Amino acid sequence: MSKQYDKEFKENAVRYYHEHKNLNMKRCATNLGIAASTLGDWVKKADINDGEVPTRGSGNY
Repeated sequence: MSKQYDKEFKENAVRYYHEHKNLNMKRCATNLGIAASTLGDWVKKADINDGEVPTRGSGNY
């Protein structure tokens, strides 16, 4: 089962990535303790949704 993250964590992670352009996606993800693919998905979704990372029903996924 995958780990669940709340909306605030996701949005903070996306903000961290955008504020640290000197770091690549993998380094940012490592610093945050998440997979680069996870961070990449959140960044893409936030770019599509005006900075908001959508969540499923319970607020986690």
